[in-house]
Amino acid sequence: MPRKITFAGGDYDRTHALIEGTIKPEGLELDWKVLPYHDIWTRMLNRYEFHASELSLSSYLIARTMGKPLIAIPVFPARAFRHSCIFVNAKSGINAPRDLMGRKVAIAEFQQTATVWVRGALQHHYGVDLHKIRWFTWAKSRMDIEMTGGFDLTQLPPGSAPDEMLAAGELDAMICANLFPSMLNGRPEIRRLFLNYPEVEAEYFKNTGIFPIMHTVAMREELWKESPEIAVNLFKAFQQAKLQAYDRLNDLSPYKISLVWFREPLRQQREVLGDDAWPYGLAKNHHVVEALMGYLHEQGLASHKIPVEELFAPNTHTLS
Repeated sequence: MPRKITFAGGDYDRTHALIEGTIKPEGLELDWKVLPYHDIWTRMLNRYEFHASELSLSSYLIARTMGKPLIAIPVFPARAFRHSCIFVNAKSGINAPRDLMGRKVAIAEFQQTATVWVRGALQHHYGVDLHKIRWFTWAKSRMDIEMTGGFDLTQLPPGSAPDEMLAAGELDAMICANLFPSMLNGRPEIRRLFLNYPEVEAEYFKNTGIFPIMHTVAMREELWKESPEIAVNLFKAFQQAKLQAYDRLNDLSPYKISLVWFREPLRQQREVLGDDAWPYGLAKNHHVVEALMGYLHEQGLASHKIPVEELFAPNTHTLS
């Protein structure tokens, strides 16, 4: 009989076959729970409620520096370029990244992976002094951590609407991983910092080789010690589900995807990112995880840096 384990994660084309059960990890039956991210993060990081789950990469790395009993496998189901996530008040006079210094910038959480990547890029690629920004957060923290680094950080009052505050000029800029409903159709008071963000993000990848990882997959450390083969079998199943999603995308039929013009974006993606835009495995992602670990340490979110190999189950290091 397969062993039943609970898994909490998102429903993507790369994971859907695992959710519907057409692909099954060897020896396992996944009780997959599709839940909001903040719910998953809070329950897994603080109470280890699931046998395994998708997990914010930044929070996982921080959790490891704190000694929390979790171990990841090198599966990265969520990635996103984040230059497009920086919004500014249209009358703020902010036209370049360095103009953010001395301004009020809102973020959901300081430890949110998207904001860690953005701050790292601002500092290392645009010369922005992060200590010269007044940071305002609006979300409840997913995990209590002891921050260092002396950043100017203020929690907005409960019920604050940062999108409306940005539009009114009470905030100068905002970094948001997802658009607020009020911004979906565009607002004249708000614009992106990088208007040509597709070109900027493609150039960023060309220069760094980084397609920023947002989430990984982690399991209870005690479960891995008890049954280390679970890590390997989960990795293989995730990889198989991802390859099945690639097959669907590469199907030449015009009817499989509910988009009329999608071949050209796929061609452009392949031209920039290659045939495997969402790579799993330690070897292909070592430099990306290492960069994020460095940013977390620099930004006062991690007390020390952990070597990348120590962050992932040893029996998964050579999987690809």
